Amino acid sequence: MVTPSANVLSPSTMRMLRSSRWVGGLTAAESALVFERVIERTFEPGDWIAHAGDRVDHWTGIVEGFAKMSVASANGRVSTLTGVCPGVWFGEGSVIKHEPRRYDVFALRRTRAVFLPRDVFVRLRDHSIAFNHFLQDLMNARLSLFIGTLAHDRLLDTDARVAYCLVSLFDTDLYPEADRHVRIGQSEVGLLANVSRQRANVALQKLQQLGLLRVDRSGITILDVDGLHRFADAGSEEASPA
Repeated sequence: MVTPSANVLSPSTMRMLRSSRWVGGLTAAESALVFERVIERTFEPGDWIAHAGDRVDHWTGIVEGFAKMSVASANGRVSTLTGVCPGVWFGEGSVIKHEPRRYDVFALRRTRAVFLPRDVFVRLRDHSIAFNHFLQDLMNARLSLFIGTLAHDRLLDTDARVAYCLVSLFDTDLYPEADRHVRIGQSEVGLLANVSRQRANVALQKLQQLGLLRVDRSGITILDVDGLHRFADAGSEEASPA
């Protein structure tokens, strides 16, 4: 649960809010309320941004950095659901239902996040048609992502799963600030694709040889988004060892 602090927003947070599609659809009074009430926090690698089981009193957006959304079983097994990049907003379902959060969100690198209080979220949902349209589009895109992830985990070989986890970061409804260069390492790719770092490296090398991406020390540059889509869609139904 986030503790409110002095509301001094960084320039990058101001830019992120102003470029968010849902903010652009608000009235001047609604937009002013958002900028007045939103809370900004910075997290170090490994920090919890959101914790499963906590009461959800804020809607959360990522300004800078990279994080993962995951679930854990009682015996400690962890499954990564998706990555959360700059421009991504999440947690709207739990905010709407005002229920405990069902997943964890960890910072994978230094990450800045913003938190919109639930009472402001509810007010916008009650009065703004544009905000409701944004939420419908966002929740529909997230549902499509999770259905696709489940299908790909069950049907695709490991190389195709790695391709899918990367190409999913270019869904403009979920990742409006997606850049062809993704600051993500092999370990993080492995977490997103639910494979080992070593197996993720093998898949990335194959995709690089095919001219679909380029791997360097600063991350991964996607050279052919459509080609990566086609590779993921053509994945074998017989899974490779992970």
